[in-house]
Amino acid sequence: MQLALHVLSASCYISRPLCQDRDNTMLGWTSLQRNAAIASFLSWTLDAFDFFLLVFLLSDIAQTFHVGLEKVTLAILLTLAVRPIGALIFGRLAEKYGRKPILMLNIIFFSIFELLSAAAPSLTIFLVLRVLYGVAMGGIWGVASSLSMETIPDRSRGLMSGIFQAGYPFGYLIAAVAYGLLFELLGWRGMFVIGAAPILLLPFIWFCVQESPVWLASRERKESTALLPVLKTHWKLCCYLVVLMAAFNFFSHGTQDLYPVFLKVQHGFDPKTISIIAVTYNIASIIGGVLFGSLSEKIGRKKAIITASLLALPVIPLWAFASGSLMLGIGAFLMQFMVQGAWGVVPTYLNELVPANTRAVLPGFVYQLGNLIASVNATLQATIAEHHGQNYGLAMAIVAGTVAIIIAILTFFGQESRAKKISGAVEQNAMQHVSR
Repeated sequence: MQLALHVLSASCYISRPLCQDRDNTMLGWTSLQRNAAIASFLSWTLDAFDFFLLVFLLSDIAQTFHVGLEKVTLAILLTLAVRPIGALIFGRLAEKYGRKPILMLNIIFFSIFELLSAAAPSLTIFLVLRVLYGVAMGGIWGVASSLSMETIPDRSRGLMSGIFQAGYPFGYLIAAVAYGLLFELLGWRGMFVIGAAPILLLPFIWFCVQESPVWLASRERKESTALLPVLKTHWKLCCYLVVLMAAFNFFSHGTQDLYPVFLKVQHGFDPKTISIIAVTYNIASIIGGVLFGSLSEKIGRKKAIITASLLALPVIPLWAFASGSLMLGIGAFLMQFMVQGAWGVVPTYLNELVPANTRAVLPGFVYQLGNLIASVNATLQATIAEHHGQNYGLAMAIVAGTVAIIIAILTFFGQESRAKKISGAVEQNAMQHVSR
C-alpha cells in the first residue's frame, strides 16, 4: 500500500518547504493532497489505537479494581455513548475555524485523557476519564474525514474512503502488537501511557498539512454554517443515516470489542496468541476496507456495502463456533475482511450525502449518534454470554448476523452517491490560493 510507505516517511519532514514539494506526487495527487490524506489517516489510526488498547485490557482492569468484567465494559459503553457530543462540539468548531487547527486540538485532548487513564485510582475515576476521552474521540472522525475528502481529487474518493477507514483496524492492529509485545512488561497502566503517543503527530500536521481548500473557498463566500436549518430541511436523511450508522457500529463493535475476551476467557489463549489472531484479522480489515472502497468507484457505494455485509453471513460459524487458534484465526480474518469492507465505503458515502457546508459536523454527528445507539453492544454481548455459560461466541454471532442483514436492507433503500462532486474546480482554485 503506497500510503503506508509514505506514512513511514512522514517523520522525515522537518520543515514547511519540504512539505510543500509539489513535484512529489502519489497516485496522481499533489504533495498537499498527500499530506492531508496521511494526516487524516494517522489521526483516525492513533485514535483507534487508543480506543482498542482498552479492549485488550478489560479483564486485567476488572481484576485490579476487584469487579466483574461486565462492569468494566461500561467503559466501552460510556466512551461510545458520549462520542456524539464530541462530534458536535469539534465538528461545529471545524466548520467555523477550519479543519486543521481543530484536528490538532482534538488530538491533544484525547491524548491527555488517555494518559490520565493510566493513573486512575478507582473504577469510578477510570470511567469518568473514559467519558472525557470519548468526547474527544468523537470529534476525530468527522473532522479528519472532511479534511481528506475535501482535499483529494474527486476521482480518488472511493480509494481514500477505504484507506481512511482502514485507519480504524490499523489502529487496532497496532494495539494488538503493542499488547502482545509490551503488556507483560508494562501492565495495563503502562499500556495507557503508550496511548498518549498520538500527540507526536502534531508537528507533522502543523508543518506539512494545509487547510481544506473547500473550507477556504466557503469562508471566502461567507457561506452559513448553521446546523439547525440543515437538520430541519434534511431531517429524513439525518434519521436514516443515524439508523444506518447504528447498524454499522453494531457490526464493527459487535465483531471486534469482545473478540479478545472471547479468545481469552472462552478458549484460554495466552496474550501472544490473541495478539497474533488480532493482527491477522486487522490486516484483513485493512485489505477489505481499501478493496471495497475502491470497488465502490466502479459498482457504486450501495452495491459495495450490500455485497460486503451479506458475505459476512456465511463466515459466522467459522468465526464464532470453530475450535483451535488456526480455524478461529481464519474465521476472524474473513469476518473482518467483510465487516471493514462494508465500512470502507462509509466515509465517502456520508460526505457525499450531506450538504457541503456541514461535512465537518454532520457526517461525524450521525456516525457518533449511531455509536450512541450501539454503545450498549459490549454490555449486551457480555450479558448474553453470562446467561449462556460464558458463551461469547453465541452472543457475538447473534449480533453480527442480525445487523449484517439490517445493513443490507437499509442500504438497498438508500441513495446512490457515487457521481457526486465535492471538490472539482473549487478545490483547484483554493489549492492554488493556499500554496502561494
